[in-house]
Amino acid sequence: MKNVLVAKSLKKVYGAKGNVYTALNDINFQIKEGEFIGIMGPSGAGKTTLLNIISTIDTPSSGTVLVDGKNIVGMKEERLSAFRRSKLGFIFQDFNLLDSLTLKENIVLPLALSNVKVSEIEKRVNEIATTLGIKEILNKYPYQVSGGQKQRAASARAIINKPSLILADEPTGALDSKSATELLQCLTDLNENNNASIMMVTHDAFSASYCKRILFIKDGEIFTELVRGGSRKEFFDKILDVLSTLGGAVNELS
Repeated sequence: MKNVLVAKSLKKVYGAKGNVYTALNDINFQIKEGEFIGIMGPSGAGKTTLLNIISTIDTPSSGTVLVDGKNIVGMKEERLSAFRRSKLGFIFQDFNLLDSLTLKENIVLPLALSNVKVSEIEKRVNEIATTLGIKEILNKYPYQVSGGQKQRAASARAIINKPSLILADEPTGALDSKSATELLQCLTDLNENNNASIMMVTHDAFSASYCKRILFIKDGEIFTELVRGGSRKEFFDKILDVLSTLGGAVNELS
């Protein structure tokens, strides 16, 4: 199975001589096609910095990031913008939906920007809305639906372009427990049924238990890795063990 993402020797240093802070140091990992990976660690460990680099928001001080075999580090902005639009999908904690557009208009925005044919847009939005259970609310505006429904719409927008990698930044952070569980199950279904490759940054052990593999970061370095082998409950318990060592948050599995 091919690698969707390869991070090599990533380092990120902020500040100038005499006042230097190393946010990431010698980060190396891969994500294979169809993997659902979690990134965890205490506050200030470097999770957000890593996500920002992978998502092209920030650049590393050194190292390389290969997405579908292309090195995004040093890529010129015009090419990077097109690459980001076609290869990466984003799910944010605060949804990032435009209130002036219906859910359907929000979802199809990436395709409209890429000049995809209307017939293809209609086909894709119908398929994805059916998969995520939001077909009946496509013509509603964000303010007319629940947080969970907004996040499903945001997830649909993230995957409608069929990106190589979906990046989820604390996607359940603004949701109640029921909506969070529903969203995590949707992500699992996308991963297992559509072979979607997902990298999710989270502080929440419950959310992380849905992943297949977790990288734990401490002080800007990879501390350890967990691979799910048994049940989700067993995986959850192992996550808690690592978090207790790291001093991370603990949540009960329901």
